[in-house]
Amino acid sequence: MRSLASAAAAFSLAFTAAPDAGAQTLIRDTEIEVMLRDFTDPLLQAAGLRPEEVGMYIVGENTINAFVTRGQNIFVNTGTILEADTPNMLKGVLAHETGHISGAHLARMGDGVRGAYATMALTMGLGILAALAGEGGAAGALMASSGQFGTLAFATYTRTQESAADQAGLQFLEATGQSGEGLVRFFERFRYQEVMSEARRYPYFRSHPLSGDRIGALQRRVEASPYRHVQDSEEDIDRLRRAQAKIYGFLATPEQVFFRYPESDQSLYGRYARTVAYYRTGRLQNARSEIESLLEDEPENPYFHELYGQLLFESGRAGEAIPHHQRTVELAPDAPLFRINLAMAMIATEDRAFLDDARRHLTAALAQEQDNSFAWYQLSLVHERMGETALAQFAIAEQAYALGDNMRAFQFASRAREGLDHGSPAWIRAAEIMAITQPTAAELRRTQREQQRRYLDSAPAGR
Repeated sequence: MRSLASAAAAFSLAFTAAPDAGAQTLIRDTEIEVMLRDFTDPLLQAAGLRPEEVGMYIVGENTINAFVTRGQNIFVNTGTILEADTPNMLKGVLAHETGHISGAHLARMGDGVRGAYATMALTMGLGILAALAGEGGAAGALMASSGQFGTLAFATYTRTQESAADQAGLQFLEATGQSGEGLVRFFERFRYQEVMSEARRYPYFRSHPLSGDRIGALQRRVEASPYRHVQDSEEDIDRLRRAQAKIYGFLATPEQVFFRYPESDQSLYGRYARTVAYYRTGRLQNARSEIESLLEDEPENPYFHELYGQLLFESGRAGEAIPHHQRTVELAPDAPLFRINLAMAMIATEDRAFLDDARRHLTAALAQEQDNSFAWYQLSLVHERMGETALAQFAIAEQAYALGDNMRAFQFASRAREGLDHGSPAWIRAAEIMAITQPTAAELRRTQREQQRRYLDSAPAGR
């Protein structure tokens, strides 16, 4: 696992911009992404949605939150995954968020805002009429409370959407033969959030307000469901526990990891979490002993090979990491992050014999994730080392475009197009990037001024 800002695989954190969601700490991890997809895709299909059109993002924050944004994107905090006692609890949250997407609630949020403004304007109007009638006290009270009435109107609209998403989520769970008990249990556990101040509430319950009536309506629906007593499969329980151990290993402090998973805990989950904690504290030999014991138990587990490869790579042993990353690709050839990890290790060896294979793996990964900026950067390194300057510039243009840096994308696409074969796919794509990112005259002037300022700042004194 890795953050989107720093790479496309392995665990490390950095800040990056989430699609339409503000600055978020996004994490990439194939094992957790596959689990979330397997839990969510049946719900999306039950809702009449196309899973491939719905983005799934993991937010590296150990607070409870999950939300959707425009463009059909679901975001789930690692804290929500950690707090789920059962897979059914997590599936309940995912079903609820699917309800928001299927109900087009974000697209309709403007209706709620307009309604709140209308209420506020009406209250202000009544205050003005009271003032004209000579009722100064009443006028002041009405006009002062107009904002509060507007907020109440919007809150009513939000509660209506939340209740609708609840009922839709339960419908999708039933349609897939699953219990809705997990969603009720999730809300019941945090009912106390209802009485906390807004500042102290978990992010999830600031955007998903609870109420006794809402939980009661959920409970009645669940009690009437023929699937109420359906239990999670042992496989799903195991997958959730592995994901929780991995998340805890990387995001909790090593001290917390060793307290929750002491050395006396020889379960798979304990060894998984401690592998990461040992690595993070520089105890590489201990980490290797733990991960090797896991591979003895499950030699065909691609996620264990991935973690072993990461430990070696990030410890400066890129050559030793390659066999483990190769094994992940053999075991899961459709996982783009595994191919990017392998290519990254190959490039890091600085052995030219690996360049063709690195390019092949990066090209395969980008065929699945065209907007993976880290993969484009790695591909630019390959092209540069192979003496393919125009293709290296084209890859940087794609990287910049994926990151939203339109000026840089335009500049590198322009340079690349001059050296690319006329009419080739890369030449055509470079032209597309140039057309999309064409800067205005004002933007060009700002860029020129910034470049001049940097030049002057770096010039030797007295020049």
